[in-house]
Amino acid sequence: MSVQVKKLEKNMAKLTVEVPAEDVEKAIQGAYQKTKKSINIPGFRKGKAPRQLIEKMYGKEVFYSDAVDAMLPKAYSDAVEECGEEIVSYPKIDVVQIESGKPFIFTAEVAVKPAVTLGEYKGIQVEKAPIEVTDEEIEAQVNKEREANSRTVTVEDRAVQKGDIATIDFEGFVDGVAFDGGKGENYDLEIGSNTFIPGFEDQLVGAEIGKELDVNVTFPEEYGAKELAGKEAVFKCKVNGIKVKELPEADDEFAQEVSEFDTLDEYKADIKAKLLKDKEDEAKRAKEDAVIGKIVENATMDIPDAMVEYQTQQMLDDFGRRMQSQGLSLEQYFQFTGMTEADYKEQMKPRALQNIQSRLVLEAVAEAEKLEATEEDLEKEYAKMAEQYKLDVDKVKEIFGEYQKEELKKDIVIQKAAELVTEAAVEA
Repeated sequence: MSVQVKKLEKNMAKLTVEVPAEDVEKAIQGAYQKTKKSINIPGFRKGKAPRQLIEKMYGKEVFYSDAVDAMLPKAYSDAVEECGEEIVSYPKIDVVQIESGKPFIFTAEVAVKPAVTLGEYKGIQVEKAPIEVTDEEIEAQVNKEREANSRTVTVEDRAVQKGDIATIDFEGFVDGVAFDGGKGENYDLEIGSNTFIPGFEDQLVGAEIGKELDVNVTFPEEYGAKELAGKEAVFKCKVNGIKVKELPEADDEFAQEVSEFDTLDEYKADIKAKLLKDKEDEAKRAKEDAVIGKIVENATMDIPDAMVEYQTQQMLDDFGRRMQSQGLSLEQYFQFTGMTEADYKEQMKPRALQNIQSRLVLEAVAEAEKLEATEEDLEKEYAKMAEQYKLDVDKVKEIFGEYQKEELKKDIVIQKAAELVTEAAVEA
């Protein structure tokens, strides 16, 4: 196999790949063996017709498509390895020649990793973020725990009030016609939670148990279901019951029940320490992001569009896997949100570009500073993963092949570069 590389503008390249004729013949023969059982030739049982006869009846190109499908993945993979370029996009494939007795020729237009010229990357000035925990934040955490330990009590002697949990039946109508998904029975709605369409919950305040009422609302213009967006609707509702939350008193007894501490003051002190740690971690991440952002501004690089598209697709795939783990497919997610795959990708493009730029400058810093991942670094990462996934360290090492190990090394080096530039930054 031969590979020729032609550099194009903006870090794009065209690979011209030529696969020997003998490999083409093997692929065509393989395609014949694979498909002959599905071809009907008069006078022959299925699967028994000679290849030459099939080609005579249907044309020599009858097996070309399957032969290309068989050859292309390995041929492209070998070409990427042989060309010496670091490919950072999906290939745009164009078949130039496929014919029995001749080499298979195709081109692959790809993005190659851009070169980075670093500007200033040490001593970057960033604003120092104030780190403090207020009494209000501590109280909010205490109240959150009180909410989690609340109990519901049925109310029968009054109308709905804000903060109540109203159990309702409802059915929605637009222009007098009921619409799909607009009906519910014995639905528990917390009044004031803003769970429903704006204005819906407010109109339930004052409603009496057992009484029916009409709730008039207008669907938001950006509502997920396009057929309802901006439409006026009437919901016929009935309040079946009212419940209220009873929160425990914030006292020493409460602290003993929800924590390891004997007093409320000790519990609050622990909350403050945890909030402070969270804010310190958040400030560290914000500082790192700000430093890397300025290094990107100081650097010069030319990012090909195909590289951004590749990164965006990777992000979409990752998001899809997360949705799947929660029992929701991407198609369902897009249906519920009224978004399309194209919309999601367009939203993700700025972040994809930022991720690419950040990674490239940190790789350049690592190279300039000659940073490396040591065996000790690897052992630490293995230990972290073993703890995270409840596995033995040796089992984690078994899972990691050479490729995964090299990728882990790269990530370690990137993190070292991020720490180096963050520690060298000056807070003003």
